[in-house]
Amino acid sequence: MNSTFQPSARMWQLAAIATAAAVLTACAAPQDSSSNNNASVTPKPAPTVPAEPLPATPVANAGQLLPQYTWSLMQVTGRDGMLKNDWLIADKAAPVLAFQNNQMSVQNLCNIVNAGYRLTDAKIEVQRPMSTMRACVDDAAMMQERKVITQLPLAQRFEVMPADANTPIRMALFFSDGLRWDLQGSPTPATRFGSTPQRIFLEVAPEKVSCNHPLMRDAKCLRVRDLSYDAQGIKHVKGDWYIFQGDIEGYKFESGMRNVLRVDRYTINYGKNGIPADAPKYAHVLDMVVESERTR
Repeated sequence: MNSTFQPSARMWQLAAIATAAAVLTACAAPQDSSSNNNASVTPKPAPTVPAEPLPATPVANAGQLLPQYTWSLMQVTGRDGMLKNDWLIADKAAPVLAFQNNQMSVQNLCNIVNAGYRLTDAKIEVQRPMSTMRACVDDAAMMQERKVITQLPLAQRFEVMPADANTPIRMALFFSDGLRWDLQGSPTPATRFGSTPQRIFLEVAPEKVSCNHPLMRDAKCLRVRDLSYDAQGIKHVKGDWYIFQGDIEGYKFESGMRNVLRVDRYTINYGKNGIPADAPKYAHVLDMVVESERTR
């Protein structure tokens, strides 16, 4: 009978040593990168994010600048610095603040809101706002108006940051409850034209008429006449109809519509060089439409 071969313990030990040596040799051998599809790639450094620009230094004469601009609300932040997105309404013009003769007005709400204000250096005190009583069918707009009216008396201080090559003039308005309004300034007509306006009334005829224009053939112009109102509010015609050359800023003519307009007329300040050739002497800006009548 053949006996079964039984390896000795010594032979098992030698075989284990040989196997371990082969593994170590294989690990030490250089790898062929062309045959290794999973070869590691040195990662690229992560792109650096530029630091946020530091805020501009507030101007010293901020109180004098307030009446020279209208201020459109851009964003609202809370005490924690987080944006409050419920102050602005999508697809609707932002609230605009204007400061004149110690009176603040807020436009682009359901009603025009007015409040007295007082400045002491960089501090501002706003009195209880008043508004017209027109109802608003838009619930979101009505809620926005209520929030603005409630918030304004909490104003404590303000800062005005000057314009630069890329950014218009800005204002930050700070409130006692920690809210901050950031607003962007646009020069008022008086600032743009460099003069104090004259208030006039114009009646605009329902159809334009042919007129001469150096740059336009077959030009059409407004036909207007001057009006005045006495102390009792009675309207008086001051002269005949005449051709109005130029535009009335903010007024959109509609054929077939007769309008009475309250207009601010500014004498344009062209500086030391005077009025250029063919340049207008006046600029006209619509203040309000007093009357409207459709004639056809």
